[in-house]
Amino acid sequence: MKFIDLRSDTVTLPTPAMRVAMAQAEVGDDVYGEDPTINRLQELAASLVGKEAGLFVPSGTMSNLTAVLSHCNRGDEVILGNKSHTFLFEGGGISALGSVHSCQIPNQTDGTLAVQDILNAIRPDDIHNPVTRLICLENTHNRCGGVALSPDYTRQIGELARQHNLRLHLDGARLFNAAVAQGVNAKELAGPADSVSICLSKGLSAPVGSVLCGSKDFIQRALRIRKQLGGGMRQAGILAAAGIVALETMVERLAEDHQRAARLAEGLCCLPDIQADPQKPPTNMVFLNLTLRARLNAREIGQRLVDRGIKVGVVGLQRFRLVTHYGIEDADIEQTIAAFAEVL
Repeated sequence: MKFIDLRSDTVTLPTPAMRVAMAQAEVGDDVYGEDPTINRLQELAASLVGKEAGLFVPSGTMSNLTAVLSHCNRGDEVILGNKSHTFLFEGGGISALGSVHSCQIPNQTDGTLAVQDILNAIRPDDIHNPVTRLICLENTHNRCGGVALSPDYTRQIGELARQHNLRLHLDGARLFNAAVAQGVNAKELAGPADSVSICLSKGLSAPVGSVLCGSKDFIQRALRIRKQLGGGMRQAGILAAAGIVALETMVERLAEDHQRAARLAEGLCCLPDIQADPQKPPTNMVFLNLTLRARLNAREIGQRLVDRGIKVGVVGLQRFRLVTHYGIEDADIEQTIAAFAEVL
């Protein structure tokens, strides 16, 4: 059975052009800095987000972990959101592997961290306190509904960080979704950050990898951390080739995913006992809540949808996450709406 898989945009498959590029990629030993395709990818990614240099890593989790460990010393503290990916879904790596303390403050419904909450979280210089070193933002914000942080907000937090001698890291796993949704250049969203992580294997459809970008000095520190984490790769230009195609050809088409997510939310909200949160998805994620009147819970509905060839993310007893991406077509959206109607 061919499934319509809406669990995540991580299930995307490489495009035909990516497969050709991978087969033809010129490669070398990247640990020696001699893989020309990786070098080209790193330069391209850095230029797209307005940074001096980039570092190819296997995953977004490793990219964020490398960034935090490059900015912070053992015992330092990072301020991040209580719904952030780094806090919720990265295995506690910054603490387990870096001995970095975290201060979690509430994410607002729009994915932001309230300025006053950040200010309140900055520690005074006291030997009893960990040293506040870093602020982390996420754009788009996964658990806040795929919302996009604005350039103005990011600039505001960047200025706050500079005023308090802090660094700012941006988890930009879906940064290009945020840029396309707002009609702005990715440089505007990444510019205020000292480092930014962009993922190639979500909506951009490459099979593997993220790129961590920042200043040349920062990337030099990150290179050592990547080595310590076991992330040094050899002839990985085969993978980087797909990432180049992703950055060159797959960014603008993200608008199609956003349009399909809007249609999916619209269709599902017409059904009984379904509410979208938010009602109009800002990017490619549709979060759905069941009302208290629903006769089945989310897990039960999810299983019945699998029986009908559709996979969705069940993220709570009464809550779903559906993500549109390359490989999902208009007909799949209509089939999903019809399947929900049948199950409900």
